[in-house]
Amino acid sequence: MRIPIGSISDLGAAIRAVRRFSHVRIDDLASTAGVSKQFTQDVEHGKSTVQFDRVLKLLTELGISLEADIPDEIARRLANPPSQLEGARTPLPRKKQRI
Repeated sequence: MRIPIGSISDLGAAIRAVRRFSHVRIDDLASTAGVSKQFTQDVEHGKSTVQFDRVLKLLTELGISLEADIPDEIARRLANPPSQLEGARTPLPRKKQRI
């Protein structure tokens, strides 16, 4: 099921719901994700200063995927190598060195 996430509080509530439904203790989740119990509690309670890479570890342990819903046109451009992107920067010519 997809649910909209508009804040860290929304994400924390989703993490807490999945953890509780899966009958996983908070300290067990923290341990398997390699983060502290306090960090896990902070995430579940919507603390806004949590480190995102560590939040991703919790999501991975719970089997929650996180996706960005971007416009199709931009997604198509991302699928192409950067040199083919419209408006991509071309490298500047190298200056000749004086000897």
